[in-house]
Amino acid sequence: MPAARPASFDLGYQPLYPFATLADAQAWQTAQRSGGHQPWHLDAGQTALSFTRGYLGFTEIDRVMSSRIDADGAHIGVGNLLPGNHPLTAAVLHLVRFGNDPDSPWEVVGSDDTTFSLEIPAYGSSVTSPVTVGGRITAVEPTIHVWVRQVSSEAPLGAHCCISAEAGTNMPWSGSVAFTGATEDVLTIAASEGGMAQGVERFAIQGVRI
Repeated sequence: MPAARPASFDLGYQPLYPFATLADAQAWQTAQRSGGHQPWHLDAGQTALSFTRGYLGFTEIDRVMSSRIDADGAHIGVGNLLPGNHPLTAAVLHLVRFGNDPDSPWEVVGSDDTTFSLEIPAYGSSVTSPVTVGGRITAVEPTIHVWVRQVSSEAPLGAHCCISAEAGTNMPWSGSVAFTGATEDVLTIAASEGGMAQGVERFAIQGVRI
């Protein structure tokens, strides 16, 4: 019999996907225990792919490229194979368990950024529309597309294409994106870069609040 749940639980991060609240995560957990409902929530890799393909709409990205679990949670590299079987990791997503139980579902809470980052606005900060976005990028001809999303909406709340940046190493990039229709406390800002090999070659995400 499952252990009793603690009176409270602090995720410690912005809940980006697939659950908006702890209550939502626990409702799935109850359904899973009784009938095996959507077992992919127990797999960090499958959750990361569902976030990338289903939520962000980056359907070119179709596989887990790397997986590491440590004290901070799961770090899942997602990407695909380019022609000639050349591996491409588009992003490393950070996930944590949404609950204290061993069978609590995985939740995407951010990305581990390297050569392409989304640093502005700051993680967990409050935003209004239009929101200034920015970060750093290493690329030859950077072209950046930005979206604002919430879990309950299939379509993005706002999008902007495209933002240019100077070619080089660790170069700053910045722009703004307007959005409307937000009904949730937490939003996901996603920025992607690509065009040389495929539409989305790298992406980064940021969790913010309204």
